[in-house]
Amino acid sequence: MKNFLKLLLVQAVCIMVYTSCKKLDAPLVNNNGNVVELTSSSTTLTPTVADSNNVVVSFAWTNPNYATDSANYKFILEIDSAGRNFSKAATREIMGANSVSLTGRELNAILLDYGFVLGTPYNLEVRIASSYANNNERYLSNTVNLSVTPFNDPSLLTSTVSSVTLSLPNADQDAGTFNWNSSFTGYTGDITYTIQYDLAGAGFATPFDIVVGVGLLTKTLKQSEMNESAVNSGIVPGATGTVEYRVKAVTAQGAVSYSNTVNVEIASYISLLRFYLPGNYQAATGNGTNWDPPTAPEFIRDLRTGLLNNMYYIYIYLPANAEFKVTQGRSWDINYGGSGGTLSGGAANMSVTTAGYYRITINRNTLQYDIREGRMGFVGGATGAGWDPPGVFPNYALGNAATNLFVGLTDFTNGGWKLIDNNAWNSGSNAVDETRSYGTTAASGSALQTNGDNFADITTPGRYRVIWDGRDRDNVIYEMSPGTEMRIVGDGITGIPAWTPGASPQMTYAGNGIWTITAGLEANLDFKFLAGNDWGAFDYEDNSGQSQATGVAKSIKWEGGSNFKTPATAGTYTITLNENLQTVTIN
Repeated sequence: MKNFLKLLLVQAVCIMVYTSCKKLDAPLVNNNGNVVELTSSSTTLTPTVADSNNVVVSFAWTNPNYATDSANYKFILEIDSAGRNFSKAATREIMGANSVSLTGRELNAILLDYGFVLGTPYNLEVRIASSYANNNERYLSNTVNLSVTPFNDPSLLTSTVSSVTLSLPNADQDAGTFNWNSSFTGYTGDITYTIQYDLAGAGFATPFDIVVGVGLLTKTLKQSEMNESAVNSGIVPGATGTVEYRVKAVTAQGAVSYSNTVNVEIASYISLLRFYLPGNYQAATGNGTNWDPPTAPEFIRDLRTGLLNNMYYIYIYLPANAEFKVTQGRSWDINYGGSGGTLSGGAANMSVTTAGYYRITINRNTLQYDIREGRMGFVGGATGAGWDPPGVFPNYALGNAATNLFVGLTDFTNGGWKLIDNNAWNSGSNAVDETRSYGTTAASGSALQTNGDNFADITTPGRYRVIWDGRDRDNVIYEMSPGTEMRIVGDGITGIPAWTPGASPQMTYAGNGIWTITAGLEANLDFKFLAGNDWGAFDYEDNSGQSQATGVAKSIKWEGGSNFKTPATAGTYTITLNENLQTVTIN
């Protein structure tokens, strides 16, 4: 019996051992998942812009067999330049799927972010990181190597015009607008856009640039800008030719793309020429450095038909024995001297012997010049001079305030009027020595017409102050305001509240732009002149360096100066303000 039991025990042990050996031979199951195997549909990719929206590569990988529903499987596609160990990888997250595809533009955007040059093949490395949705049990797949070439994905350029006729009077008006879509669709970095242009057929061998900016997809050109593009491209000013435009796009990493070309036929115009008056008088008169075209005062262009870019003039103060020449542009490259009213390139200096205000006129077409007294006066039915130029000067003259600037007062009645710079009407000769008269029917602040319309009739008689202002050589204007009062305001007037316009004493008008007052002045204090009872009214400041001298006429200015200084000794003084001569005298 005992032997039988021993036999049964041995058999049981053998069965257990046999069963155990059979289990060791069976497959193992890892509930924590497995590393996936990655494959690619292609390893050499050379997509083109035609592949932008097409799938160019697909990636697939094996099942990681995580212990959860496959919808909770998380995969990260990682792509990086070869050799960087995925330190700057571009990534794509995929949930629950075992494959992903990229279009041409999606892949191209990754390459552009790396700064790859268009048309050059580069080696990439691709792998899959798999995990649970909570990133646990994360494994990295094998690495797949790709050769990929980034492609050009340019903007599509359009223009609102295919032909334009440009003109100088309309230089500030819009000529046409260029529009384009974004280059490198899908790329998320900054793209800087530039419009380039060149003569049609030149192949953009030496293009000119118009900077647009980052991310901007439209640019409107003024007529002056489009005219400049025509002239720069080689079209003779005033002639017609065709300019081709394109858009250059540059990514933040330096990839460059060019759009299609758009042609515009341009009827160009002759751009403005500018002339200047360098001489030995500049430093002494506050007009820059002697004989220095870059700082010399500029001539005004005569905009009348047939005179544009030919006739130029300037009203300027010149000291005794001043010498000067005329330059086209702010260099000596093209310069004129002359004698006897005739200009000549590179000729001797022109000059004046007597100090004073002058009107200098040149005509670059006829090569004539004229130098005469520079002045401006009131003429017309509304003025004391009537429509009789010989009666204008000196009683109805404006004061010479500065280069190309006149300020004056006169009493107006009903009727029309003009401003005039000579004692005879213009003859219509358009010669350099002709009279210039000025007017306009537009309101104060408007541009003046030369030898054109009268000013509008005066509807409210009275004294008015008029300013002829040619300091902006591109826009000669006038300003007109009531001239009924003038006050002295400051802290240097005896018994008067300091700097209180409404309480300040009024001056008496004596005619011909002259105001007078007798008042007590404190020593070494300040004052100024104000043409009203509150701040904001027209005013005069000092232009003599705050001289305290008495008994002498001192220069004034009507904007931007310092206050006047009262005399060094307190007392009662008579103050004479002469707007026509632009001086003040304290006696």
